[in-house]
Amino acid sequence: MTAAADRWVLHLDMDAFFASVEQLTRPTLADRPVLVGGAGPRGVVAGASYQARVFGARSAMPMGQARRRCPHATVLPPRFSLYKALSEEVMAVLGEFSPVLEPVSVDEAFVEPPDLVGASPDRVREWGTRLRGAVRERTGLPASVGAGSGKQVAKIASELAKPDGLRVIAHAEQAAVLDPLPVRSLWGIGPVSGEALRKIGIETIGQLAAMDAREVAGVLGGAVGSELHRLARGVDDRPVAPRGAAKQISAETTFDTDLTAMSAVHTAVESICVAVHRRLVADGRTARTVTVKARTGDFATHTRSETTPFGTRDLATLVAVARRLAEGAVGEGGVRLLGVSVSGFGDEPPLALFDAVPSESGWTTAQAPDSPPATAGPAAAAGVTVLDASPENDAAGGTGATEEPGDAVGPLRPDRPDREPDPDRPWRAGDDVAHPEHGHGWVQGAGHGRVTVRFETALTGPGRTRTFDAADPDLTRADPLGSWRA
Repeated sequence: MTAAADRWVLHLDMDAFFASVEQLTRPTLADRPVLVGGAGPRGVVAGASYQARVFGARSAMPMGQARRRCPHATVLPPRFSLYKALSEEVMAVLGEFSPVLEPVSVDEAFVEPPDLVGASPDRVREWGTRLRGAVRERTGLPASVGAGSGKQVAKIASELAKPDGLRVIAHAEQAAVLDPLPVRSLWGIGPVSGEALRKIGIETIGQLAAMDAREVAGVLGGAVGSELHRLARGVDDRPVAPRGAAKQISAETTFDTDLTAMSAVHTAVESICVAVHRRLVADGRTARTVTVKARTGDFATHTRSETTPFGTRDLATLVAVARRLAEGAVGEGGVRLLGVSVSGFGDEPPLALFDAVPSESGWTTAQAPDSPPATAGPAAAAGVTVLDASPENDAAGGTGATEEPGDAVGPLRPDRPDREPDPDRPWRAGDDVAHPEHGHGWVQGAGHGRVTVRFETALTGPGRTRTFDAADPDLTRADPLGSWRA
């Protein structure tokens, strides 16, 4: 293995990936706050642009909370087929730059280029600059790159580089950079471990590194404590290597105080499901099996599983199943640990908005809306959507007038996003559409038999809007990939 002093690992992380893709392919939104995710009562933010993050919105936050923090944000349904296509392009670029590649998720990966062994920081910086330029040229998207002596330092460096930057942490400056950072910056230290360290006065990586290894093991456990202590001291010899597809995605939480009320268990299960769901979505997969693990105060562990006929990545469905399983897994006494895992993966997109829904007669397939799977996620419904305050631009009262490029675009405010689309009003805000004269566009608003479309793609720059009769035969649904490359 390459000595740490000669080793260079780089971590590439696409900036606000889902939201950045939307801003790239819908140029009117380029400098505006964008939230990607479900707009229903249980919708969760899958991605937030940096313009939205300024107001406190972030990924994995309930959409309702994010919209309260950033009420002027445009809310869009996810377009997973488009994200997957762009992810494949990013990974292809990385593969051209380095034969040693380890994808971590749909929007980040590690590389360990053999030609950088023993290189100077300046040479690594030049290499990283070329990599970022190649990703931008191939996809049109920004990426942040970090470099260091191992995976942990490279990951921290890429976080320090955000947004759209490059940070090389030279081996000689490693301790000076890491030591002042919050201990939560380390992989493997979550809320519970972070709180346990805080209680003994450890709040920075440097403080953790200075602890005696036996004391760390006593607080965090033997194996885990030893590994985290090594990472805090900058010792990270984990190899960068291709990883096989995960057989399971899981998350668990150990509570400071045992949970004794089932309402508290339900709340905790939902929070854990959000973390699992985020990784499931990022991987672009669906899951058929949900498993819940519960450990009681006397350390007895109980598990319950359920396998559905259909794969799903719908958060509400996963939460409903996990909550029901938790009721069977939780025994007498308080609950000290809860975990949720999903497995039985498939790569196909969900069958519908809610792929399989529980009922008294078992699991049934939900009615699929008349739209392609890539846009059948928790999108805005086909009710009235107000675009801005001026009546001439309201989809409900549009007259076919055309906006000039750069006109103000207000937030999309879906009306009843959990409702099935009305056959007379099939369009949903965020749908990709095509018109023989105007080309590719996306629905900004629909209602009362009218639909307002902004015609633009990544190649056109900001486009104009036009309002049509919802039944106009020239207006057809389009492949989301057409918004990136025709």
